[in-house]
Amino acid sequence: MASWTSSQFLYEETKPAGIEFLERFKRSGRLSFKQYQALVFILTFVAYIAFHAARKPNSIVKGTLSASTVKGGWSPFDGPDGPALLGQIDLAFLSVYAVGMFVAGHLGDRLDLRTFLTIGMIGTGFFTALFGVAFWAEFHSFYYFLAVQVMAGWFQSIGWPCVVAVLGNWFDKKRRGMIMGVWSAHTSLGNIAGSLLASGLLKYGWGWSFLGPALLITFLGIVVYFFLPVNPPTVGAERDGTEVDSTMRLGDTITDSLLGSRMSTGFDRKAIGFMAAWKIPGVAPFAFCLFFTKLVSYTFLYWLPFYVSHNMIGGEYLSEETSGNLSTLFDVGGVVGGVLAGYISDQLDGRAITAAGFIYLAIPALFLYRVYGHISMTINVILMFTSGVFVNGPFALITTAVSADLGTHKSLKGNARALATVTAIIDGTGSIGAAIGPVLTGYISAISWDAVFYMLMTAAFISGLLLTKLIIAEVKALVSGSSEEDGVVASSSSAEHRAPIDVLL
Repeated sequence: MASWTSSQFLYEETKPAGIEFLERFKRSGRLSFKQYQALVFILTFVAYIAFHAARKPNSIVKGTLSASTVKGGWSPFDGPDGPALLGQIDLAFLSVYAVGMFVAGHLGDRLDLRTFLTIGMIGTGFFTALFGVAFWAEFHSFYYFLAVQVMAGWFQSIGWPCVVAVLGNWFDKKRRGMIMGVWSAHTSLGNIAGSLLASGLLKYGWGWSFLGPALLITFLGIVVYFFLPVNPPTVGAERDGTEVDSTMRLGDTITDSLLGSRMSTGFDRKAIGFMAAWKIPGVAPFAFCLFFTKLVSYTFLYWLPFYVSHNMIGGEYLSEETSGNLSTLFDVGGVVGGVLAGYISDQLDGRAITAAGFIYLAIPALFLYRVYGHISMTINVILMFTSGVFVNGPFALITTAVSADLGTHKSLKGNARALATVTAIIDGTGSIGAAIGPVLTGYISAISWDAVFYMLMTAAFISGLLLTKLIIAEVKALVSGSSEEDGVVASSSSAEHRAPIDVLL
């Protein structure tokens, strides 16, 4: 195992010490390919649950920090500009997260993902805890909170490109939509876990709401370092009786098996450039689509508990803790939406059709939630759940299955060193929208919550429009009855019906 000071630590993939320990108890001396797949699925799943859980305390404690609380809030957020200041902190976090995503994706295709992911998790835990330390240390400087969130955003940005790239190394494209649809539930489950943990600890003081998730992600980061196998060659895994070349580097295992044929080892091992990744057919439209989709999703992530506690439901206001717990139903809907979107897209062989369908259905769902959500708790629960299905369904699909599909696009001609970069481009672009939505909400909500929902519905409409040409290409392929793989868009084997993807870029 590489030491913390050796060059191997970041640049050379080695078999994790935990895997070597587990293999001592195996009669064959090694784990099976399916056992490795299960291990990868579980570890990347819980790792990203922890990342999202670490983001939730900010939304849970907003009401406590702002002037709306009986005790007067926490300076500097206890004045009339408190929501705007909290919005600026969200903007700082998400802006750095968005920029860091591009950098992390670029590095992820060049470094040891297991080590890189561990650094991201432990760094996230450290700075999440530092935000909570202000409670006991009586820190009231706005710039302290701003600086902590900036650093937390950077370490958070490491997580997504790493987990998607590792998962893509182990699972074929044929069932990727369904597999990643189930796997993408980590986003909503992380939000739920973070909300319940932060809400439950809030009664002891808002600092504990940060410390709990911080300890969780730090512990899991250590587990990931000792047990996560980055790709089959790293651990000498076998598939279909074929020994995988153990000298191959990161990403080389995303081979023809992910494109529908057998694994091989004759691939270009040069990592793809940033601009070259943008030119992969389908990357640009899905990236800009995610910009608006994530704007909607992250506005709910950061402001839904605050919105619930400041709007009457059934004629009464809910407490901060109850509001935080109730808001988890949006994420429960997100779990269902992610699985449904993955399954439907596999059945239709149409990622764009599925994503756009969910996005357009999100518009009436948001309208109904705003107009009728206050009538009773039952109606609020149903409409919140429904909104979660249609808002987070396409978000999950695009950031998982679509990113993995495009990262192994046939235009790469066997160069498999693109998955983390493509994932970072798509989710990084989306994260810019995620940064804009919450900060706009901080200002607009002071005027009218109706205006906030109109902003969200407009964003969803634009998001759907951006996929129009991809939808047309997929529909033509479905009508023709004969298609061939072209990234996320199926096109006819006939030259007449070939999807004009390049015109989209």
